[in-house]
Amino acid sequence: MKVLITQSNYIPWKGYFHNIALSDVFIIYDDMQYTKRDWRNRNKVKTANGLQWLSIPVEVKGKYFQKINETKVSDMQWNLKHWNALSNHYRKAPLFAEHKDWAESLYCDCTTPWLTEINRHFIEAVMKKLGIETQVRDSREFLLEGDKTEKLVGLCEELQASTYITGPAAKNYMDEAPFNQKGIEIVYADYGQYPIYEQIHPPFEHGVTIWDVMFHCALDELNYLSNPLS
Repeated sequence: MKVLITQSNYIPWKGYFHNIALSDVFIIYDDMQYTKRDWRNRNKVKTANGLQWLSIPVEVKGKYFQKINETKVSDMQWNLKHWNALSNHYRKAPLFAEHKDWAESLYCDCTTPWLTEINRHFIEAVMKKLGIETQVRDSREFLLEGDKTEKLVGLCEELQASTYITGPAAKNYMDEAPFNQKGIEIVYADYGQYPIYEQIHPPFEHGVTIWDVMFHCALDELNYLSNPLS
């Protein structure tokens, strides 16, 4: 059993979905403190003027310790504004027309005020489109005790996981000993082999929202996102 445990992101980049695809179970770990200027409520898009943040406005004033799953949107028109921005930036992309109706409906139907629900809404929709069948669960389903590492190990144990998947940046701070003691292998994702594709707004950039690659590449060209890299 391979498990991915991570916070939800807004319209994440392709590496996020690849990690999900490598897992049997993906736990959305939003029972953690919301952090400003992070990926929880925003992501990057390519524009004619370079990279631009697409950010969901959220309520943060006086809420210094709120969790991600306690964070609410402050402008309920954000979804229409974001769709208009995406349409403007990507309307000339080769696959935009193919996904337009589907993507537009995702934005129009996204009326929840809760950030965690917004993120899950888009993540699960894109997973389905990419053919990723990983089970998605919420950390609130589990009784979590101990410090951060102990909670992660506890989640893995409860799911009888043999492998814990995480991003490469975790190598800098991960305490591997508790996982090793429980016989849980840690696998750090490798993002170094993704193919380059032609973007309508050069120069090429990997680290942008999943919309970018979907609006530029046919779905059968994205099979690598639902399979381990060789």
